[in-house]
Amino acid sequence: MHVLSATENPFRGIVVNPQDLPEDPQAFQPQLAHALADWRDRGLRVVWLEVPIHKSTLIPIAVAEGFRFHHAGTDYLMLTLQLEEGAFIPPYATHYIGAGGVVINEGQELLVVCEKHRRNDRPYYKLPGGALHPGEHLTEGVMREVLEETGVRTRFENLVCFRHWHGYRYGKSDIYFVCRLSPLNHDISKQDEEIEECLWMPVDDYLNSDYVGIFNRHIVRAALNDLGPVPTFVEGYSEPGKHEIFMPAVYQEAEPDSIKRL
Repeated sequence: MHVLSATENPFRGIVVNPQDLPEDPQAFQPQLAHALADWRDRGLRVVWLEVPIHKSTLIPIAVAEGFRFHHAGTDYLMLTLQLEEGAFIPPYATHYIGAGGVVINEGQELLVVCEKHRRNDRPYYKLPGGALHPGEHLTEGVMREVLEETGVRTRFENLVCFRHWHGYRYGKSDIYFVCRLSPLNHDISKQDEEIEECLWMPVDDYLNSDYVGIFNRHIVRAALNDLGPVPTFVEGYSEPGKHEIFMPAVYQEAEPDSIKRL
């Protein structure tokens, strides 16, 4: 009998090699049963079984052995099995991440959008922004979203605030960062598919408009009155392609040799 290819992880778990899984469910069933008996005898705790989409006929076999769904990608399903009762299985990602931009020009005008898809016909002016892409830095994502929705290129300045919201899409939670940006151009070219209206609105008009939400008013006031954390490089720690760190500017002034603003 062909033995399932797998490796142990540092937590007494076993990770099955998805490339070596058989195509035939009838061949897979005895291989899996034999492997599970061996892994239990060896005192292993959890099995991680990634099934590629082109081998999805193996999934019912694994479920019959007690495996449960953990998470899925576009081309695979990850299943897990506790070989030891109560063994800890880390949960999959629980949050969406998004970002919006407070973009204020030299004339104290705020860049705002009114989306096409909203709950009613009443105008609602909000800050441009949206979801980050996988592997995208916050600074890159918020500038990209503003550019896509409004056609305005920007420079990242600092964080203003973030909102943590439970019960969002698919039962997951959402973290939305709001960032202060400076415009590099002023001509607007709105994204017609999603945006009904895009304009530069005087800040005072925005703060007093009946078509602006309470939270958005607080965001803009915070951006006007406080310099929040700024992108920071920590000598000996930061990996620019991997890490993104924000610290108060006053802290950077106190530690000039080890940290600096990006």
